[in-house]
Amino acid sequence: MISSSTLQPVCHRSVFQDLRQCRAHCKAATVTAAPLGLRKPLLCQRAKAQQSKVTASAHRQNNAKAAAVSLSIPVEHLSDSERQQVAHQYGYSKIGKQLPEGVTLSQIVKSMPSEVFDINPWKSWSAVAITLASVAASLYLIAISPWYLLPLAWGFAGTAWTGFFVVGHDCGHRAFSKNKLTEDIVGTLMFAPLIYPFEPWRIKHNHHHAHTNKLVEDTAWHPVSKQELGEWKGTFKGWLYKTFLGSPLKSWASVGHWLIWHFDTTKYSEKQQDRVKISLAAVYAFMAIAFPSLLYFTGITGFFKFWLMPWLGYHFWMSTFTVVHHTAPHIPFKDAKDWDAAQAQLSGTVHCDFPKWVEFLTHDISVHVPHHVASKIPWYNLRKANASLRQNWGQVGLLHSLYCSYCSPAGLSLI
Repeated sequence: MISSSTLQPVCHRSVFQDLRQCRAHCKAATVTAAPLGLRKPLLCQRAKAQQSKVTASAHRQNNAKAAAVSLSIPVEHLSDSERQQVAHQYGYSKIGKQLPEGVTLSQIVKSMPSEVFDINPWKSWSAVAITLASVAASLYLIAISPWYLLPLAWGFAGTAWTGFFVVGHDCGHRAFSKNKLTEDIVGTLMFAPLIYPFEPWRIKHNHHHAHTNKLVEDTAWHPVSKQELGEWKGTFKGWLYKTFLGSPLKSWASVGHWLIWHFDTTKYSEKQQDRVKISLAAVYAFMAIAFPSLLYFTGITGFFKFWLMPWLGYHFWMSTFTVVHHTAPHIPFKDAKDWDAAQAQLSGTVHCDFPKWVEFLTHDISVHVPHHVASKIPWYNLRKANASLRQNWGQVGLLHSLYCSYCSPAGLSLI
């Protein structure tokens, strides 16, 4: 098993008494062995301010050398107090116990009330209305804002535009309507302003759900092996990855993922080709109509103000959600032979709380643990499903995820 924890270094003051040595070691190790898009180790960032040491268990004492460079001790070998201390040092509130072996994903799904799977057309369409209204409001704000307030307007717009994605996201998981044709049409239309072809995204995203945190197979974030990094040394690809993932630009790394995965028809089977091409045609048709019109009426400045900046704002959230939901030092990426669906979906998914206005505009997509346990739960039932999971699996599964606050500087570090 290869875990993200072994790829993300964590320095302990009890081993590295010299702060400069700690920082130097972490910097070197992070560059050579960090999962794609993972946050820098917060222990190194906060080592100077950290006054308490992590209590070492007998197991950890026997592995002091390994612990010096990474959180290599499995979570199940840590005591309750040690897990809490490690969670605190990373800026999160809790790390729960390991999910016991033998628990199946089906058991977890059946533990939730059946009504969380019910589709309510009024609530589904309310998300469409909220998104259209908030997007319209954001464009109005951009139009009337003086230049010095445009960043605020763009920030609001990017968040509102994320609603486009979440509605299409529910359509892709067949959680929007009981009519699949309706879902295909709504999903295609909601994705169009984001230049996302609905069907290629749906296929690859469902693959991510089927293989969450499985090495090689997961199409979202995944660790980069030392062998890969060695092959990239001195290459343009290596420079590109280091530039984007080793700097604040990682907050827009989903732009690369969007371009690589969703427009290459060779990545899809012959059976999938027709639907993929229809989705691509819809996106190209939107571009052919909307972009020339925007350029004609507003010029290149208008194109920048009214589409490009909100689109980049959306990708900020896309990158952020993807990173914080599936990467943490204690969450493992496993080979297929060691992978377990229940542990990957319940214990390998991170819950993160964001400001209420963000959660409102993005339709609770940050309530992500129940979504990975059962992707057909509509967005408006996620909180009820999450409460059920907390009640039934809080000590062994759900709390194994990390709970962070976007408002806390220590809770989310994207640089």
